[in-house]
Amino acid sequence: MSNEADRVDEQARDRLGAPGTHPEFDRLVRIVWRLRQEDGCPWDREQTHESLARYMVEEAYEAAEALRAGDAPHMAEELGDVLYQVVLNSQVASEDDAFSIDDVCRAIGEKLVRRHPHVFGDVGAQTPEEVARIWDVAKRREREAAGGPAKADVTGLLDSVPRSMPALMQCQKISARAAKAGFEWDDVSGVWEKVREERDEFEREPKGSQSRALEFGDLLFALVNVARMEGIDAELALAQSNEKFRRRWSRMEELARERGCALEALSTAKLNELWDRAKEEEKLS
Repeated sequence: MSNEADRVDEQARDRLGAPGTHPEFDRLVRIVWRLRQEDGCPWDREQTHESLARYMVEEAYEAAEALRAGDAPHMAEELGDVLYQVVLNSQVASEDDAFSIDDVCRAIGEKLVRRHPHVFGDVGAQTPEEVARIWDVAKRREREAAGGPAKADVTGLLDSVPRSMPALMQCQKISARAAKAGFEWDDVSGVWEKVREERDEFEREPKGSQSRALEFGDLLFALVNVARMEGIDAELALAQSNEKFRRRWSRMEELARERGCALEALSTAKLNELWDRAKEEEKLS
C-alpha cells in the first residue's frame, strides 16, 4: 500500500497550492522527545499509554467545544493540545519499539487512500451516501485482510464501537449499524410508538429502583433513534440545548443581581418569571 500512497502523494504535490514541508511539526516531535529524556520533565517521563488515555479524551472534548464555538485562535490552541497527546503517545511507543509518529502518519495516510477510491481510484461517488457505502466496503475488506474470513465471521457488528465512547455517541453508532443490518422501523412513527412504550414501562417501575433507571435508559435509546430517523445528530442537538440553557441561566443571574438578590433566594415562581424573560429576550435578539 505504501507504493500506492507514494503515487497519490506524488500526484498531490504537483497540484497548484499543495502543502509543502512542515518544519513546525518536526520541531514539536523533537520537543516531546526532549521532554521524555532522563533530564527532561518528570511528569512527561512517567507517562504511559494508560495514564495518558484520560488526557486524550479530555483534550478531544475541549477541542470539540472550540470547534463548535468557531473561535479560530482557541481552535488552534486546543487542536495543538490534541496533537501533543498524539505525539507524546507515539514517543512512548517508540521507546518500546512498538511504533513511531512516522508509523502513525503512514498508517492513516494509507487508510485514507484505501477508503477514498472515489478520489484516488476509478470508483465513482457523487453524494455523501455513496461515499458511506464505499467506506463500508473498504472497512469490510480491511477486516478480512487483517483476520481472514474466519475471524471476520465471528466479529460482531457492534464490536468496533468503543465502549469508552460517551453513551449518547455510542447509542447513535449502535442504532445506525443495527439499522443498516435491517433492524429498523418502517418510518419515524414506529419509533415514536416505541418511545411511548418505553415511557409506560419506565413509569410502571418503582421510583428509585435500578429497574426504573434501566427503563429510563431504554427511553433515551428510543429517542436517539427518533433523532437518527429525522436526520438529527443527537449529540450536537443536546450540546446546543446545553448551551442554550447556559445562556438563559446566565441571563437569569444577571437579572437577579439587578434586583439585588441571588437566584437561590427566589421562589420557584420568581425563577420561572426570570426564565421566561430570558427566553423572550433571546427570541428578540
